[in-house]
Amino acid sequence: MRQLRLVGLSFFITAGLNAAQLPGWLKVEKASMSSWSLTLDVAGDPVFSQKTGKGPVKQVLVLFPKKSSAYNTSLSRILRVFREKRQRAVVTVHNYGGKEARGLPLLPGLKRRFDLVFAMGSKSTAFLHKHYTSGAVPVVSVCAKDPVIMGQMEDYKKGSGRNFAYTSLNVPVALQLNYLKRFMPQLKVLAVLVARKNVSAWKTQAKPLIALARKRGIRVLSVVVENQKAAQAELAVKVPAAVFRMRLLDPDLRNSLFWITGSTSVFREIKTINAGAGKVPVLSTVPNVVKAGKDSALLSIGVGFENNAALAALYGVLILRGRKAGSLPVGLVSPPDIAVNFFRAKLIGIRIPFSFLETASFVYDYQGRLARARGLLVKSKSEQNDKEVK
Repeated sequence: MRQLRLVGLSFFITAGLNAAQLPGWLKVEKASMSSWSLTLDVAGDPVFSQKTGKGPVKQVLVLFPKKSSAYNTSLSRILRVFREKRQRAVVTVHNYGGKEARGLPLLPGLKRRFDLVFAMGSKSTAFLHKHYTSGAVPVVSVCAKDPVIMGQMEDYKKGSGRNFAYTSLNVPVALQLNYLKRFMPQLKVLAVLVARKNVSAWKTQAKPLIALARKRGIRVLSVVVENQKAAQAELAVKVPAAVFRMRLLDPDLRNSLFWITGSTSVFREIKTINAGAGKVPVLSTVPNVVKAGKDSALLSIGVGFENNAALAALYGVLILRGRKAGSLPVGLVSPPDIAVNFFRAKLIGIRIPFSFLETASFVYDYQGRLARARGLLVKSKSEQNDKEVK
């Protein structure tokens, strides 16, 4: 075993592990691991190493605030981009539990140990923005909400001028509402689903959309989860209640829809939301909520975790190769990522405008099977077998 020191504590690295041996709070796609070796320190923090490639080996910290499938997806994509760009690096992933008391002791030692920090999620980004904007180590935000609306940046066009480079998971609210109107031109009632304690989702997604929709004459219903640990139970009651209120404003429900924000505690309960919504379409700003089978949103218009993470990883590579973090403008994914599930459309008896099919990155067919991924057609197993026989 070899010994490392970080923030005055001793860590021992074990040898030769694989993705199945990661701690319970982290999962990484096997395909992303192909060029990386994995070790764990004595605290259980994963350390990914890629020593082949260009330039000196760089030390990178990925700071998690909690367990999250979105963060797993983002980390997997960062590892893949580093592999594609042949960036030699040692990537340590640390979960500080979203607690300032646990995160603050890390900061004094960052300069001694790391060349770059990825702030994973809005909470980690806000934590480092509050306590480390004058730090010596560059920071890139990943899987985080709009930094301009959050007050972390003045505008989208210029860099921070500090040690921070920001990316955004948000689609500009006016553009998002335009897409909703394209989907449902006579939209009358919009029910916005959000968790009360998800400050970033409230501030950057729910609140701006509600204000703009009302300004344009659309009636808005707020479906708010108060206790995130009891989200399923709350949504089982509140979604049907919202449908009842919708009927008072739109009796046949033909011009009503549900809109799921990026509140994890909400969108992971998509099965419960669909059950309560009945024939009312359920759309989401999170592309990953559209997935195979019936437990899926009908349509999503947003920024996928993978594409956001790819942009953040490219920012990271630029910084590791000499670019100043503060010179980079806010990283925006454009056009938005669109995903469609035609099985859900069939179940609730609704047509999806052809323009969404044309531009969708992910499409699930009328049996709920993946038909297009990242803009490319996916062959069925029978088609693959036919090719093998030929």
